[in-house]
Amino acid sequence: MQIAVLGIDLGKNSCSIVGLDASGAVVLRRRMRREGIIKLAAKLKRCVVAMEACCGAHHLGRVLRAQGHEVRLMSPEYVRPYVKSQKNDDRDAEAIAEAATRPTMRFVARSRSTCRPCTGLAIDWWGNGPR
Repeated sequence: MQIAVLGIDLGKNSCSIVGLDASGAVVLRRRMRREGIIKLAAKLKRCVVAMEACCGAHHLGRVLRAQGHEVRLMSPEYVRPYVKSQKNDDRDAEAIAEAATRPTMRFVARSRSTCRPCTGLAIDWWGNGPR
């Protein structure tokens, strides 16, 4: 099984994943937890991993990037037109994978763990910063 694009729809407890081959055909469709995704991606050859951008996606993207995969994060509003019929997690994952293959798709810049210091702790409830 040669996966070129892995689309992941992140959820609270379980995630839906869809793997596309080079021709765009679905070769993998599963639901698993985040730990399972990390283990599955470690077994795969280098591929494009696509997710909708959220704080969990940035963290998982850093882990998958460390494994050698190319991570692409997209805004959910750009993925929505690629959902084929009734919205569910499996179809969302397929739409994410398909959207990642489009040459004109705009991707979200990756967030590094070092660029988000705990600056929120220095601001009080009324929005006043440090003095």
